[in-house]
Amino acid sequence: MEPGVRPRRTPGKSQPAGGDDLLGGREARQLNRKRSTDGRGPLGDDDDGLRRRRGPRQRRGASVSTAAPRKANASIQVPCTVRAFSEAIGLSASEVLKKLLSFGMESMPSMGSMLDRDTVELLAAELGVQLDLKTAEDLEKELLAGFDAVDEDPALRLPRAPVVTFLGHVDHGKTSLLDRILGIDVASRESGGITQHMRAYGVKRNDRQITFVDTPGHEAFTQMRARGANVTDCAVLVVAADDGLMPQTEEAISHAKAAGVPIVVAINKIDLPGADVQKVYQQLAANELLPTEWGGETEVVKTSAVTGEGIDQLLDTLLTIAELHDLRANPGRAAAGVCLDASIHEGRGVTACLLVQKGTLRVGDAVVCGEASGHVKSMTDTTARKKVTEAGPAQPVFVSGLDTPPGAGDRFQVVESIAMAREVALKRADIRRHSNLANVPVHVTLENLHDRLGAEKAPTLNLILRADVRGSIEAILKELQKLEHPEVKVRVLQATVGGVTEADVQLADASDAVIIAFNVVPDERARSLAEDRGVQVRRYEIIYQVTDDLKKALEGMLAPEKREAELGRAVVQRTFSISRLGVIAGCRVIGGVIARNGRLRVIRDSRVIGDYGIESLKREKDDAREVRDGLECGIKVANFNDVKEGDILECYRIEEVARTLS
Repeated sequence: MEPGVRPRRTPGKSQPAGGDDLLGGREARQLNRKRSTDGRGPLGDDDDGLRRRRGPRQRRGASVSTAAPRKANASIQVPCTVRAFSEAIGLSASEVLKKLLSFGMESMPSMGSMLDRDTVELLAAELGVQLDLKTAEDLEKELLAGFDAVDEDPALRLPRAPVVTFLGHVDHGKTSLLDRILGIDVASRESGGITQHMRAYGVKRNDRQITFVDTPGHEAFTQMRARGANVTDCAVLVVAADDGLMPQTEEAISHAKAAGVPIVVAINKIDLPGADVQKVYQQLAANELLPTEWGGETEVVKTSAVTGEGIDQLLDTLLTIAELHDLRANPGRAAAGVCLDASIHEGRGVTACLLVQKGTLRVGDAVVCGEASGHVKSMTDTTARKKVTEAGPAQPVFVSGLDTPPGAGDRFQVVESIAMAREVALKRADIRRHSNLANVPVHVTLENLHDRLGAEKAPTLNLILRADVRGSIEAILKELQKLEHPEVKVRVLQATVGGVTEADVQLADASDAVIIAFNVVPDERARSLAEDRGVQVRRYEIIYQVTDDLKKALEGMLAPEKREAELGRAVVQRTFSISRLGVIAGCRVIGGVIARNGRLRVIRDSRVIGDYGIESLKREKDDAREVRDGLECGIKVANFNDVKEGDILECYRIEEVARTLS
């Protein structure tokens, strides 16, 4: 080989171990110079040259750990995901998952699995971490800390206009009566002449301002009526003189009573030939609204939206009630209030109807309302749609400038900057996403009442009572008056005759109440809604069971109760008569399971003709403990041989379930 000529390196064959031959002359010299500047020696003539070249640096392809250091103290919102928990305490998610598996969880946890408060506390105790657990309510208070403070000086509170809500049954003339007061015509522009939205208006009477809120009367708008009652200072219950009290009228009374506001009754349509004022008086007295003419405390005004009769008397009555309650607010503080409704208009963007409850709202203010935020670009009054630059307490205005429509009923608050408004809105959205991942909100039940009292969240047990006859209602109410407890009171929001409806469930959801159904049942829509909302519906047939259960719930001494668990259904296809056994029913299971230890209802022509035990259950020739859906089996009904083809056998089991307070 000629001098200066380097041999060709053959792939796959080992080369000499020297650094110059391993890396090549130029590469070795460059690397040695670099190592000299780093304070390290040149590559040695050993087989570890390449490995030592990479030295203590991270090997190629290996992952770099970016996990946060382990923390002894942390703050976290509950419920939370496994990922959020691991990031909060600075521990890898795999370690958290291993710890969860050691708890014996029924399902395999994942990074996105939700952890409730109890599980988080258990994990923190096992891992030796001190956690500051915060709920959505705690975070909400922190978001606006200092901006929603109580008015500092009572001397700063000045008289304000009363907020009056019109409530009542559909087509009883609420909007027409308000149109007569305001001198406008809204009712004719509504679809079918029925109010579909909440509205707020201002009117002057003897140089004094009154704010009116109009609510829909149809049963589908229960939540709107509830919002109206919750923002009002006084409720005007509109009753048609020719119809009297109707279902939505009684529901409106319940909402007003739940809000704890005074009620003024306006008997409308007294100009009609079929008007019967005395009948309305009797119905009001039956609903604990005794008119002043009968010695009660409820003001009743006879009105007519057509002729204008009684309008002035109604306004004077409302102003008198406002004086008696001495309504005041501080107009000098940052504005706060509630959103009645919101929509998106082409060319104008988001428009929200805001009712200012305290402070003064001005154009240019930074506002956060629920998950919406923005600057107040413009404001108009709700009657003439004239532009205004500011709105004081008890004044409704249309506001534009929010980035998204807020929810009806969301609270709004003026903050110091648009940056803070956006931050609060984003954090609220994040809180809502976490809450949606958790389970359905738990309403108060007779079983968890004790724990709710311990958390000071339910000092009053709200009840909605439904019964088959008025006499049963009176008897139950009389028994409930005997219940006394130092920590809780029983409050009946509504007591009416008939089955449980969707409106009852919505009212119970809004007021955190338990529904008592005495000799009545909820319809399918109400049952489904109650399951979705987590509202408890308790069914009874004996009056002392109602009072006993309530008393035990208040005292925390609930005993185990028997509950019926439906297992499955089977249809009889053939019958076999065996002399020594009796009649055997050849059946096919059409749903669920037929269990040997269950009981059977024999249903024929949609009627239950008997309730019996199961003497034997066979699958082909073998005894079976249970037979599942789609399979055939032979059933011997205990002490019953009159089984016919086509009969339905409904299998159920009576289970004893221990009532707990957790």
